[in-house]
Amino acid sequence: MSLILASQSPRRKELLTQLGVSFTTAPADIDETPHLNEMPAEYVLRLAIEKATVISDKHLELWVLGSDTTVVLGSDILGKPESEQHSIDMLLSLSEKCHSVLTAVALVKQQQVLTRLVTTKVCFRKIDESMARKYWQTQEPCDKAGGYGIQGLGGMLVRSIEGSYSSVVGLPLAETADLLMEANIKGWW
Repeated sequence: MSLILASQSPRRKELLTQLGVSFTTAPADIDETPHLNEMPAEYVLRLAIEKATVISDKHLELWVLGSDTTVVLGSDILGKPESEQHSIDMLLSLSEKCHSVLTAVALVKQQQVLTRLVTTKVCFRKIDESMARKYWQTQEPCDKAGGYGIQGLGGMLVRSIEGSYSSVVGLPLAETADLLMEANIKGWW
């Protein structure tokens, strides 16, 4: 193995597997609280780098891939829902609006840090409180930024997408492949 994915996310593991890369996984336990006045792009880049660095510090000879995804409405970062009501409020705030999904990817090995940031525009259909509550009851939104998963039932909430679908899921494939190629990590290419 020449690569560690700093995540236990089944979605990220599945996406990285699609690139034909040999890797192991290790969860990166970091504080994901946004800093005061931190801009969304700075936030996701910082978290992706921190996740990769925490694992890289234990495996100096290997490349470590970290990633973070956040949903942004206006300038507000919508993290993972903290409760049923928080999830419902987030979904209602996204109803019939377009928002941005930012995913940062960081590849770290010792002092080398390679990054990419991808922004995707996602537009939602009309969502009422009953729909938001029923969606919460499926448990799908519990661990997802913005309170929805586009790759699951949450896909029915989405009217349109402009940009990278895999980035919204959690790992932008084209940009991740670029980073891996830059680091001479072999995939199906």
